[in-house]
Amino acid sequence: MLADGSIVAVKKSTIVDEEKLEEFINEVVILSQINHRNMVRLLGCCLETDVPLLVYEFIPNGTLSQYLHEQNEDFTLSWESRLRIASEAAGAISYLHSTASIPIYHRDIKSTNILLDEKYRAKVADFGTSRSVSIDQTHLTTKVQGTFGYLDPEYFRTSQLTAKSDVYSFGVVLVELLSGKKPIFLTHSLKTMSLAQHFIELMEDSRLFDIIDAQVKGDCTEEEAIVIANLAKRCLNMNGRNRPPMREVAMELEGILLSRNGINIQQMVEVDNSSRSISCSSFETGIDIPLDCKLLTSSQTW
Repeated sequence: MLADGSIVAVKKSTIVDEEKLEEFINEVVILSQINHRNMVRLLGCCLETDVPLLVYEFIPNGTLSQYLHEQNEDFTLSWESRLRIASEAAGAISYLHSTASIPIYHRDIKSTNILLDEKYRAKVADFGTSRSVSIDQTHLTTKVQGTFGYLDPEYFRTSQLTAKSDVYSFGVVLVELLSGKKPIFLTHSLKTMSLAQHFIELMEDSRLFDIIDAQVKGDCTEEEAIVIANLAKRCLNMNGRNRPPMREVAMELEGILLSRNGINIQQMVEVDNSSRSISCSSFETGIDIPLDCKLLTSSQTW
């Protein structure tokens, strides 16, 4: 808690080494370039301590993974909540890929890196391994980084990082939202199974509804489940070129959510066009951070 009573989250590395320091610096560089309502805001950093500290807005409701994979009697994610969270996260990733001043690849999209705020809105977090890529740089040879179960097989095999690697990882998150299963899980015969592989096999056998989470079956229409499953399957294509761009994924999810709420595409276009005509002035945000921390302010014209 700061002197003015506001709550913040402080990220502190438990390991002091050159690689972790590089990740912290990288996170500051990446987050100082972006401003999106569905991404965790970096408020400041402190480099004058033994271990660097990053100061973030506090996101109170934990991670998406916790609500999908841990027993929580107080709150269950409804199907509509899952669709909304998927749409919000996809919009944030799409922003990174195509709207930020320099395209950014997150490299570690997973349900534990999607946080939920006080209204259970999605906030994409953890940009320590993210990379900025110049517009004309379609591939970037790099040390393979990511999380087992979400890692793009093509990226793992070739070490060529593209925006489609994030698309694959997001596809795994979509299957998590559909199934409630972990990205690596134990079968009834106690065999370790990849959720992505299991999902693709069920889709090919026309057994999609064998994997739908029991918690949402009553609320999830057959048509919606099939549309989301087909979208996830496209994201999980073994050939990255055949995966949809994140912008297309985000638009499809937003369309499903709007149609569920009785808003048609024509209305969506009219709202979008009217919002573009609104001229907003520049703004600057900042917050006092203790411990002589260096302050980040963001200035963005909308």
